[in-house]
Amino acid sequence: MSALYKKLQEGKWARLVWIVPAALVVLVILVFAARWFIELDSVKSFMHDYPGQSELPDGAPVGFPAWLSWQHFLNGFFLLLIIRTGWQVRTTARPAAYWTRNNKGFIKTKNAPKKISLELWFHLTLDAFWFLNGIIFVIVLFSTGQWTRIVPTSWDVFPNAISAGLQYLSLNWPTDDGWVNYNALQLLTYFITVFIAAPLAFITGLRMSGAWPKNATKLNKFYKIEVARAVHFPVMLYFVLFIIVHVTLVLATGALRNLNHMYGGSDEVNWWGFGIFALSLIVMAAAWVLAQPLFLRPIASLTGKVGR
Repeated sequence: MSALYKKLQEGKWARLVWIVPAALVVLVILVFAARWFIELDSVKSFMHDYPGQSELPDGAPVGFPAWLSWQHFLNGFFLLLIIRTGWQVRTTARPAAYWTRNNKGFIKTKNAPKKISLELWFHLTLDAFWFLNGIIFVIVLFSTGQWTRIVPTSWDVFPNAISAGLQYLSLNWPTDDGWVNYNALQLLTYFITVFIAAPLAFITGLRMSGAWPKNATKLNKFYKIEVARAVHFPVMLYFVLFIIVHVTLVLATGALRNLNHMYGGSDEVNWWGFGIFALSLIVMAAAWVLAQPLFLRPIASLTGKVGR
């Protein structure tokens, strides 16, 4: 016990031991403060005028089509592994293997390819699939009208988002119907995630990758790699926080109905969506376990040389 305590006292663990309880205390204080705040007459009037949800444009689609369910799963699948491999790239001192791209075929460069760690190869490969999935998502999103559900179309989304935030913080969950319309805070969060955080992750990751043109002097002077590094990691932390909050609220605000929305394609309350969600978790867990050098080497060797 003393050895464990000593370990917790050292380095980053010591900060974690204090940060978690402190964060919980702050959260409890904020909840009580929010519950007091929403009882003020002026705040009640504000929340009456802005209940937390903006009206959608006429003709906005209702429900979630099958393609959106698949996109949701693939996005979560890729993000999980991208975050994991990104952390491995950041923390692994001695990679188990290295990969060097074959300088033949579809991708051929004048300069010899550089050797990168197997973790970085997997991270970049996942990034490519995630980016492709995102492009398909945005194209279909705007071609089907589903964009109206996650893109603000009126200025009242901001006061409504404040109202929804107060409701969440005071533990009086917003009474909304995600099958028809997200509350304003959800809408803004999804907009930021899709149209700001995701592009930032891609652009900063591309700047740090070997695909970025090293000889573009003016471009590199304007967009320095230090800037990309300073932004890329916080963006990853944003996605981690988003996933934690998103999953927590999905499960805490009517799990069966919410999961049926995204995975079951219906507004009914049954176990169908939960079953598909559970199956998707099994697939993700299997991918997590199999994402080891033993299994990655044969795949990586299809496009390059793998060695020490």
